[in-house]
Amino acid sequence: QVQLVESGGGLVQAGESLRLSCAASITIFSTKTMNWYRQAPGKQREFVASIASSGTTNYPDSVKGRFTISRDNAKSTVYLQMSSLKPEDTAVYYCNTYAYGLPYWGKGTLVTVSS
Repeated sequence: QVQLVESGGGLVQAGESLRLSCAASITIFSTKTMNWYRQAPGKQREFVASIASSGTTNYPDSVKGRFTISRDNAKSTVYLQMSSLKPEDTAVYYCNTYAYGLPYWGKGTLVTVSS
């Protein structure tokens, strides 16, 4: 069974940084592309970052240069380092991956950025 558990959310002021973690219980974590998504109140869930098994990363323009995704295969954990946070980054952040042909999601961690 696949489990993803996010942590590290909280309340920060604009301009500050925060690091999120996602601990994964999944077979052969190192082979999986891991993703972060977020969902702000009243909005659709949106893609934030991904990291492939090769280490290749991808970001949308909205976070490029401010967010960094990384992984520790020994710990089966993926991280999202967020810097220069803005109020519009306020959202629940979710970890995601695919296994056995299905998407798996964590329960999310709330990030609130005050102005």
